[in-house]
Amino acid sequence: MNAKRSDKIATGVLYAISGIIVLILASLLLYILVRGVPHISWDFLTKPSKAYQVGGGIGIQLFNSFYLLFITMLISFPISLGAGIYLSEYAKKNWLTDVIRTSIEILSSLPSVVVGLFGFLVFVIQFEYGFSILSGALALTFFNLPLLTRNVEESLQAVHYTQREAGLALGLSRWETVTRVVVPEATPGILTGVILSSGRIFGEAAALIYTAGQSAPALDFTNWNPLSVSSPISIFRQAETLAVHIWKINTEGTMPDGAAVSAGASAVLIIAVLIFNFGARAAGKRLYKKMTSA
Repeated sequence: MNAKRSDKIATGVLYAISGIIVLILASLLLYILVRGVPHISWDFLTKPSKAYQVGGGIGIQLFNSFYLLFITMLISFPISLGAGIYLSEYAKKNWLTDVIRTSIEILSSLPSVVVGLFGFLVFVIQFEYGFSILSGALALTFFNLPLLTRNVEESLQAVHYTQREAGLALGLSRWETVTRVVVPEATPGILTGVILSSGRIFGEAAALIYTAGQSAPALDFTNWNPLSVSSPISIFRQAETLAVHIWKINTEGTMPDGAAVSAGASAVLIIAVLIFNFGARAAGKRLYKKMTSA
């Protein structure tokens, strides 16, 4: 009876701690949304920001956030996919794989500020890319690689070994088995990791302050010259993202209605991150059911 009573007490304590954590998180999210949602409108989402006037929006910053996310995933996903396939399917247990895994763990534990300073010294100064989308995307690639690589590796390792044996028994080569059997089976888990890492990148600010810049030049959406500063598709222009914009509003104080704009932008950022997270779960489950008929 004492053991049962102790088990019930321990279980109740764990449930209470979990409930407190959920309550704190829900309170923070609710506070941000209640303050920010009333300020969100179509004009707010599409108009450019204003420094010394009221009525500014977050249109350019919102576009920059999505465009920078796209460029970052374009660079980091193929590298992560290749690294994950190597570690899961080909790497042997030796000092080289130990070094690779240790490097991944070290990269995943680095603060984003350190990654931003590294990007500033290497990409902005040494490679002379300046404050640009390219510098920000390359810095975020180092920030994103550990999470994506581990996700790909774990998703591939979750595929039962009989799937690999079946592919080899049918006469497929090892590479064909990986690309035609293992990777398609692991696609739902990989997709979930991609969407979750996208939400992490979308809300990043510290690494981008030193790489992508803190200004948002006016964009001409009719200009498709990739080398033009005003072109939306240029990767060589400065790009203040939504998270950096929120930080800038609260530190500079040059916006008369800064509190309202900051609250609205924060709510938009939270909503986007929530969509990424819940979308990842929904997409993963739907794709898994479609591919496995489960």
